[in-house]
Parts: sequence; structure tokens; C-alpha cells
Amino acid sequence: MKENLNNYCVIMAGGVGSRFWPFSREEKPKQFLDFFGTGRSLLQMTVDRFRPIVPIENMYIVTNVAYKQLIMEQIPDLKEVQILCEPARRNTAPCIAYATAHIRALCLKRAGLTAKNQDWSRPEMQANIVVAASDHLILEEEKFRQTILKAFDFVSKNNAICTLGMNPTRPETGYGYIQYLKNSEFRIQNSEGIFPVKTFTEKPNLEMAKVFLESGDFLWNSGIFIWNLQTISEAFRYLLPAVADRFREGELLMGTEKEEDFIEQIFPKCPNISIDYGIMEKADNVYVIPSSFGWSDLGTWGSLYELSEKDEHRNVSLHSETHYYDAEGNIVVLEPGKVAIVQGVNDMIIVEEKGALLVCRKDQEQRIKEFTNNLLNT
Repeated sequence: MKENLNNYCVIMAGGVGSRFWPFSREEKPKQFLDFFGTGRSLLQMTVDRFRPIVPIENMYIVTNVAYKQLIMEQIPDLKEVQILCEPARRNTAPCIAYATAHIRALCLKRAGLTAKNQDWSRPEMQANIVVAASDHLILEEEKFRQTILKAFDFVSKNNAICTLGMNPTRPETGYGYIQYLKNSEFRIQNSEGIFPVKTFTEKPNLEMAKVFLESGDFLWNSGIFIWNLQTISEAFRYLLPAVADRFREGELLMGTEKEEDFIEQIFPKCPNISIDYGIMEKADNVYVIPSSFGWSDLGTWGSLYELSEKDEHRNVSLHSETHYYDAEGNIVVLEPGKVAIVQGVNDMIIVEEKGALLVCRKDQEQRIKEFTNNLLNT
């Protein structure tokens, strides 16, 4: 598969993964951990996934400054300037705005232009960007890459924001949903298998999730976005000026040795807002590619349980040896070398790591973040 020098990848890797406590801790969150015993962390697997279609020099990882050294250790062929450090956590919209501003400065430099005389018609300004999280699992990676290439081709020829929607397999309440116009007569260039988006819906209750599944008009929101540099730059300018204006203050500093100091000053002043609320739900040029390539957002122990190999009683054991008696539907994760006996409990999460123990019902796992916050505040 041939690399395209106009293709860029932005990987968001600043989260703390609190729902995976105690395996995931603030000093080393889930994206830096090897969940499956493959010898590769989730971040490393994400970078590997994009290597065949995006040159390594066109990859950028946006993260909290505390994780810069971890990234350099795990992705040694990534240059230090490709790690964009956030001085504060401000959700996904400022994160993506930062990466966009950095890539725009790089393209302007290549074209011999400045922020004051940018010319979008120049070939050096034609950058196609995919934005993805660092903690997703993709089972069919070649199929995933072909889908991304299709999206790259689409956004390179159209003023369009593209996202990937996963074909739902169950009434999932932990994901957002995308309603799309699959029978729409509206078509634009190179849009076969790509459909206009009607609405975004946040995590529904079970009854509503069942309605979505039965209708056939809804997809799971993967949080994977594809656009070209001009389209997303203009989207921020018109739809989220509270963020765009902050970065415009120092357009001439981006891509220079003064960029880091500039980001230190303005980033904490950005509003805390997601790209979904700030851009996706407001834009009128959003399209979706219905997809199926074994995607999972590894957001909870329950999602890891669903993906893991189970015994005859639907129990999952990771990293250690567990013996079950009169027990079904549990997930047990212990430090390597540990042995556990679990008797008489069903549908539990049991995790031990570095002197901390979690015992929680699977149907209550959304409260783990609440539990850990209480622990930190005591």
C-alpha cells in the first residue's frame, strides 16, 4: 500500500482512562498499556495501524505534557516535534484545533507562504487529515485502512467533513449514535457508499437504543474523523470561533521555536468543549461511511470483556490464572503470576494492580469514575 505525502494522522492520547482503574492510572493511562499480552500498547497498535497509509513524518500525537516521555519511549521513530503537548485538558475540540494549526503552519512553510497570505489552491496546502483516538481496537485492519483511503479521496475532492459510523450489532447504551440519510437523493462527487448525516445523538437509554437498532437508520459514532485542512480550518473559524480565535492570536508563531510558549499561554484559555458539540453537530456538510471492521472503543472493563476469549461459563481471565467455581460472566485481571479463586459470583469485574483492588458489578461499571474520584478526594 503506497503512502501519500498529503495524508496526515492526528492521534489523541491525552486521556487518563479512569474507567479502567486500577489497571490504568493517571501516571500511565490505558493508551500506554498492553491489554492483550501482545507486547504492544494501544497507542503502539494505533500508530502501527496507520503506518501503511500515512508517512510516519506526517503523524502527530496530541497528549498531556506529562506523557511526552512515555510516547517517545513507545514510538521511538517519532520526532519530538511530532508530539504536541497540551498544557491543560480542554477536551477534543481544542486538541484538534491545535493539531490543525500546527499542520497548517507546516504546509504554509512548505508552500513559502505565511498565515497572512495563505493560498488554499497551492498543492502544498492540500492536506487530508484523519483524527483518531489512541485507545480503539480494530480487528480487521486492512479493511479499516481501505475505508480511511476512501474517506481521504472523498474529502480531498469535496468541502466535506467525514466520519466513520459502525454498523450496530446490539442496543448499546455506551456509544453515541449517528442518524444518516441512506436513501437521500443528494449526491456529491465521489460519494458512493458515503451518506449525509441527519443528527448526532448522545448515549441513549436502553429503550431508545433498541429503537435505533430496529430502525436501521442509525450507526454507532466511532469518533474517527476525516477532513481536508481547508475544510476543518474554516469549520473552526465559523462554527467555533471561541477556539479558532485563540489560535489565530499567534498564527505567525506556529511552527516556530515560539510555538510551545504560545500554546502554554493560550491553550488553558480555550473552552472545554468536544469536537462533537463544537463542530459535528453544527456543520451542514457532514457525511458518514457506514463501516464494519471489528471496531471497539475500549472505554470500559465491559467492552474489554466483550472482546476477550471466554471459558464455557463466560468468564474472562487476563494476565493471570483464575479458577472459577459456581461463577459465570466475570472478568478477572490480576498482575502476572498471581492466582485467584472466584466462587459464587456472577457478572463481576475483579481487578488487582499495584496494591489496589476493584470489585464491581459489570452493570455498575459506569460508576467506576465516580468511585475513583471519591477515593482521590478522601
